[in-house]
Amino acid sequence: MPSLPLFPDSGPAPLVGIARLAAHADPLREGHHIEYFALPARSLLCRVTSARRHPFQWSINPYRGCEFACKYCYARYTHEFMELRDPLAFEQKIYVKQQAAWLLHQELRKVRSGEGIGIGTATDPYQPAERRYNITRSILEELALHRGLRLGIITKSDLIVRDAELLREISRHNSLHVSVTVTTVNTQLARILEPRAPRPDLRLAAVRQLNLAGISVGVNCAPVLPGITDSPSDLSALVLAAKEANARSIFANPLFLKPCAAAVFIPFLEEHFPHLVESYRQRYDSSAFLPPEYGKRISQLVAALRKKHGMAEARQQDADTRFGAKLPVQDALF
Repeated sequence: MPSLPLFPDSGPAPLVGIARLAAHADPLREGHHIEYFALPARSLLCRVTSARRHPFQWSINPYRGCEFACKYCYARYTHEFMELRDPLAFEQKIYVKQQAAWLLHQELRKVRSGEGIGIGTATDPYQPAERRYNITRSILEELALHRGLRLGIITKSDLIVRDAELLREISRHNSLHVSVTVTTVNTQLARILEPRAPRPDLRLAAVRQLNLAGISVGVNCAPVLPGITDSPSDLSALVLAAKEANARSIFANPLFLKPCAAAVFIPFLEEHFPHLVESYRQRYDSSAFLPPEYGKRISQLVAALRKKHGMAEARQQDADTRFGAKLPVQDALF
């Protein structure tokens, strides 16, 4: 009779929570290496618990993962909650939250007067999946039924123009500010930095159209990439483009490089900007953040460029007031 092993292999630990739900999610559609899954979400409204200063106390992300595949994206770590450790899984496996509007209807009672809600803080609410599944639109339809909310939406997609009328209805009875992220007006550079996001000119056109519709909308230049998008000429072109699009504000914030993002971003540098690799490794060797002096210099430069191009300071103040404070865009992924 064979003896039993002293330490029998018990196999991998069972998955629990969001990891178990993701593992059993049903595939919805697959296209150019992108898979979509139905995720039976248990909650939609998430309390922001970060120690860093945020202008919102709650966040809503209609999807998990983002197809735009931005090389610098810091939110890749969110897929690790589902035990998906490959950094590329964030852009290849998109989870569509089910019953989102119903969940929001149940949970809005938790939001106290004066608290802000940020939509799109860890995944773009208008990524390609939205054209098919309309989760973001269903959320906006629910929000349109309420009054007195403080809302902010951040996106890289001109698809948001589809919902201009709905956004205007929401803004009639709530405080709403839309932020459209544009990191560069150089289309070729944007194509390699943000491979599947809409072109910068399309995003700026969306800014113009939303403002014409009476919606408060500004431009977020984040992240600013040292040696790639931070030259005075590059930032000047962006500020001018924002001004010409009638943006109510423009805000710039330096690159925040978490290890999960570096796993994708450093190989990207090696391919496209090899002369910057060592510089980035030194800059981010001991921290995901650049020194405060760098951020201060970028802020001062953008302020000077705003003045140079006649982008009124009042517009910046107005946008900040609508959402309570300057939106830390790098915290918002897009």
